[in-house]
Parts: sequence; C-alpha cells; structure tokens
Amino acid sequence: MKEYISNNTLIGEIVNTYPESVEVLMAKGMHCLGCPASQAESIEDACMVHGLDPDEVIGAVNARINEERAEA
Repeated sequence: MKEYISNNTLIGEIVNTYPESVEVLMAKGMHCLGCPASQAESIEDACMVHGLDPDEVIGAVNARINEERAEA
C-alpha cells in the first residue's frame, strides 16, 4: 500500500488533495475539517486533540486513497 499522507501532513492539504479522505476522517470523529485552525494542523496533532490513534487514522486514510486511485 502506498502512503500518501504521514504524521506531518496538514489537514488542509489532505482535504484539498484527497477529497475522498473526508468521509474517513469524519467517520473517525474529526468533524472540524472546515475549521480555519485545522487547515494548518498536522494529522498527528489533530488526532491527539480528538483522542484518536494517529497510526490508525493515517492507515485508514491511506487505505481509502489507495482504493480511490485503484478505481481510477
């Protein structure tokens, strides 16, 4: 599986570059994707704020992006 995002990838970059990831992030409990502050926050920091395991969230997002790329 290719890794498209990592711990340091910014939420804004993820949402803008990989819109298919929004569904995964929302399902994991990150409902603040449109918040201006979140746009400059890393996925790892956002996970910590929401009490989520960064490795689990990043893995799920990368899996979804891989699925989307395979379908294209």
